[in-house]
Amino acid sequence: MEFPILFWLAAATVAMYVGIFFELAWNGRKLTQLHLVDPLPGDAMPSVSIVIAARNEERAIEHALRSVLAQEGDRVEVIVIDDRSDDSTGAILDRMAATEPRLRVVHVTELPPGWLGKNHALWMGAAAATGELLLFTDADVVMAPDTLRRATAYMVREKLDHLTVAPHVGMPGALLRAFGVVFTLFFTLFTRPWKVRDPRSSHHIGIGAFNMVRADSYRRMGTHQAIAMRPDDDIKLGKLVKKSGLVQDFAIGAELISVEWYSSVREAVYGLRKNGFAGVDYRLWMVVGASLVHLVFFIWPFVAVLVTDGWTQGLYALAIGILMVIYAGAAVAQKASPWYGILFPLASVMFVVVLWNATLYALWNDGIEWRGTHYPLDELRANKV
Repeated sequence: MEFPILFWLAAATVAMYVGIFFELAWNGRKLTQLHLVDPLPGDAMPSVSIVIAARNEERAIEHALRSVLAQEGDRVEVIVIDDRSDDSTGAILDRMAATEPRLRVVHVTELPPGWLGKNHALWMGAAAATGELLLFTDADVVMAPDTLRRATAYMVREKLDHLTVAPHVGMPGALLRAFGVVFTLFFTLFTRPWKVRDPRSSHHIGIGAFNMVRADSYRRMGTHQAIAMRPDDDIKLGKLVKKSGLVQDFAIGAELISVEWYSSVREAVYGLRKNGFAGVDYRLWMVVGASLVHLVFFIWPFVAVLVTDGWTQGLYALAIGILMVIYAGAAVAQKASPWYGILFPLASVMFVVVLWNATLYALWNDGIEWRGTHYPLDELRANKV
């Protein structure tokens, strides 16, 4: 039995997927692949300060930091802020600093009011930096030795104030890998990275694994003080760049940069609750709207193809086929298996669960818990960018 409303909903779904397919296919070609950028000679590089905030990172920091310290270039310094760690992170950093002339370690024992711990640590590191360029990265990010030379070459060639680079994100298990691709796909559609270079567009971007900014531009746009209480500090740094009339761009760095994101579904749901609500600027209507969009356009089609018939069923089958092609393209770009696309509806459900878990947690607890500190919701909301 045909239901006209379901038929037109199926037709709208197909139209939306076709639009997404062509937008990604057309604009994806415009994005720079960082590993294809010719690197600057080491002695021609501007001076770079790599700033890392670390709290309780004993599991991964030594391996990641070795790759950072191995970056090619004559004028590179690495500043790691040990942000009140209560594991062996501080001891590991001190041991490495004793034999690594490039490495400076600063230990933070108290967090001043009005700051998130990570943002305060990055601000401290930037204040101590001497480089012409600042690279903010995370304590678990692994980089190929020529990453910095290629990134600075692109910064110099394109006269950028800010460059953010997307890494390869590794996670174990089929569902987590599918979720990683789906999350990146939705993030891409939300940020439109091919538009961030356009001064007429309000689109902006920032990724915590690799945010490189000119030191003078960073100071001009207000430093991390302007986003002191933003748990989504990486993307809001990009927004500061755009609001200040500076030039930013995006590159794909999956061949050069990698990070192990989460090791289990539970860890992902728990870890993302610190910034899930912040990502929609604490607007409940956006949480409801995003949930409805996921339900109607990314979850329901997989049910509808089983419970409808005739033209409606055919349209939903076509929609799912197009969606699998979109997923396959995104998966290949992220070095993941296209076959995990069959888990798309579960990954989309997980996305909604992550969003609502973050929202309800923040509302119920009047704030978030991050790196061992509670931050009140009214203070978080007050930091508008």
